[in-house]
Amino acid sequence: MNPGDSRPQQFEEAFEAYGTMIYRLAMVYLGNHADAEDVTQEVFVKLFRKAPAFHDKEHEKRWLLRVTANLCLDQLRGPWRSRIVELEESYPVPDQGGNDLAYAVVNLPKKYKGPVHLHYFEGYSVEEISRILRISVSAVKMRLKRGRELLKLELEDDI
Repeated sequence: MNPGDSRPQQFEEAFEAYGTMIYRLAMVYLGNHADAEDVTQEVFVKLFRKAPAFHDKEHEKRWLLRVTANLCLDQLRGPWRSRIVELEESYPVPDQGGNDLAYAVVNLPKKYKGPVHLHYFEGYSVEEISRILRISVSAVKMRLKRGRELLKLELEDDI
């Protein structure tokens, strides 16, 4: 690496700017802190090693979100995932007074988690989510609609 190479600085800037967002998206998909941290780390390793030339910051952000979603889905499809027993099931963790809505989103089926989180928590439009997740605009709209319906049912049950 050249002394004048700005790549490490760009990497640090990207981590500062997007690290929390990447972690939150991984948490929504995976529902487990350790797995979300692993995916976050892997996303930034890919950024450092394999990132394309970005047109602008928004292009970089969308690329990071797409990589995060893909890594999470790969992890959820893994055969070992079905053999995991959540620690909370064996050792209940006291309620931390968390956000009921955020908890409900984490418990959505995996196909609804990403679009709901990206739209309502990260502020992305339907078209942007379509590009990030590489699904059609109509699929995003349908997943948002069904995700809202499931959230409404879940949150009404808690009242």
